[in-house]
Amino acid sequence: QLVESGGGSVQAGESLRLSCTTSSYTYMMYRMAWFRQAPGKERECAAVIDGYGRTNHAPSVGGRFTISQDNAKKTVYLQMDNLKPEDNAMYYCAADSRWDLLQQAETLVPADFRIWGQGTQVTVSS
Repeated sequence: QLVESGGGSVQAGESLRLSCTTSSYTYMMYRMAWFRQAPGKERECAAVIDGYGRTNHAPSVGGRFTISQDNAKKTVYLQMDNLKPEDNAMYYCAADSRWDLLQQAETLVPADFRIWGQGTQVTVSS
């Protein structure tokens, strides 16, 4: 139900915008998040947005990444600026039905979300 796109290979300091699209008619009844997983590391939440459009970003990406949504297009975005080699990871979009619950991104774990996309790879070279 979730389809990510926009990943790729860039140089440090460049930008990418990831997109996550759903065909679900209940799109606005979900909170959405972007997780990422680097090789050998646990999957971590980078940013979350609730049904009201409120957002929270993990400290590791704050000031560089921005999560947003276009309800008409049923799409969530992750704008990633000033990318660093440590941002190398597979990025996943996730959805959860607790649409009005906004928590700090760094406290969220994969088990908090039940719907997942297939992931899109982001590679940043120095």
